Amino acid sequence: MEWSEVEVHTTNEAVEPVANVLTEFGAAGVSIEDIADFLREREDKFGEIYALKREDYPKEGVIIKAYFLKTTEFVEQIPEIEQTLKNLATFDIPLGKFQFVVNDVDDEEWATAWKKYYHPVQITDRITIVPSWESYEASANEIIIELDPGMAFGTGTHPTTQLCIRALSDYLQPGDEVIDVGTGSGVLSIASAKLGAKSILATDLDEIATRAAEENIALNKTEHIITVKQNNLLQDINKTDVDIVVANILAEVILLFPKDVYAALKPGGIFIASGIIEDKAKVVEEALKNAGLIIEKIEQQGDWVAIISKRGVE
Repeated sequence: MEWSEVEVHTTNEAVEPVANVLTEFGAAGVSIEDIADFLREREDKFGEIYALKREDYPKEGVIIKAYFLKTTEFVEQIPEIEQTLKNLATFDIPLGKFQFVVNDVDDEEWATAWKKYYHPVQITDRITIVPSWESYEASANEIIIELDPGMAFGTGTHPTTQLCIRALSDYLQPGDEVIDVGTGSGVLSIASAKLGAKSILATDLDEIATRAAEENIALNKTEHIITVKQNNLLQDINKTDVDIVVANILAEVILLFPKDVYAALKPGGIFIASGIIEDKAKVVEEALKNAGLIIEKIEQQGDWVAIISKRGVE
């Protein structure tokens, strides 16, 4: 088999939408090279254990690499992929000095690509994400989440995912009912299950994401707790007594459903919202307040923000 590597040089804010577009076009895996992540390793207690050296990272912006089987269909789609990425600018997503390059890679390069970028990620003092091929010796009481980074975007390496997992670790109580909106690889649902949630509904509009989530959920033996549903946000979910709703998606998408979150939460229930770039945090915060939610805490990692809010006790 022959593979192609799509390389996109863009901004930090564009990481998630660009990765999502590449995944929707059928990427078998997505990796991210961001110098800010490398530097944060020296500032934060928890985070990615990087194998790359500083000179391997771009001096500015972010390089996103995605891998595709080199089929006739893929080659014909290349102009459409590039144009779809450029069209993200119409949603006020800054693309920076956008560069789009397609390279051929051989089987050996593809087979080792993930090992170059992904290694165990310690998210908290209790939770570590481990790529499925790696052997890892867990310490006593350590929670291990196994993921195949080739399945979908959402491997635990991005700050927004880490912010969500830390918030779940702080707020989730054994026996809680959780909805994970925009589940992606399923990592937040798996974390919720391993933290003791009674039941989790994992939703995503993208069929590729729901399939990837189901595979990762099975890998972690949590399918008896987690239900995966292809769904648009919280539309037609009709739940009114949920303990936690978590959403690691773009700020623009979070703005679409704060009232639905309020309706889904039971009194005292928690909403964990991330995927929010720092510049848009205030707008999201105001939208949550306008929907009747009370801001509990705002956490930040680099340029990314997580807002934890709750429904008041009537």
